[in-house]
Amino acid sequence: MKLHVLYFARLRERFGRAEETLEFDGTTVADLVAYLQARGGAWAEELDGSRAFRAAVNQDIVALDTVLPDQAEVAIFPPVTGG
Repeated sequence: MKLHVLYFARLRERFGRAEETLEFDGTTVADLVAYLQARGGAWAEELDGSRAFRAAVNQDIVALDTVLPDQAEVAIFPPVTGG
């Protein structure tokens, strides 16, 4: 399937990109996170679960077990706090 993946805030800075289009063979958001983690370096550090992040599919915040539809827009971003 093809995915359009967006990165925000510290993730955009650490990964050195705001977005990318991927050909992806997985099924869920968790599969996508594991795929990205396997890149190593900042990808592994930021997505290993010790640092908080959220995911949205087609602009709806979702759990990691959410099934990804083909052509989905997936955003990965740190939680936001107000102040």
